Amino acid sequence: MIMIRSIVRPEKSDDVLAALMDAGFPAVTKVSVVGRGKQRGIKVGEITYDEIPKDLLITVVNDEEKDFVIKAVIQAARTGDKGAFGDGKIFVSPVEESYTVSSGIKETSSGETEEVKI
Repeated sequence: MIMIRSIVRPEKSDDVLAALMDAGFPAVTKVSVVGRGKQRGIKVGEITYDEIPKDLLITVVNDEEKDFVIKAVIQAARTGDKGAFGDGKIFVSPVEESYTVSSGIKETSSGETEEVKI
């Protein structure tokens, strides 16, 4: 399993969520965040804004679906044909196991499942 964390412009967040839903990946966690990238924020006159609002979208997919999901996010989040500074960043991490709270089911990265006894 792979965790994909996408930091996108807030105005592009709904486009990314719709693209993921249409592609068959409805399970996404959305968090409003602030931060800055390599450009170190935005300077307007003498004022520098270094806490730029973004949305963090988190999803976990099977390894073989990773490239497809990343392409879907990039296409939906990119501004214009070539993109622009501040369009966002995608981080990919392995997930060893996950647990469903309601059922107690444990799923491992190898696809095995088992019920956790409480």
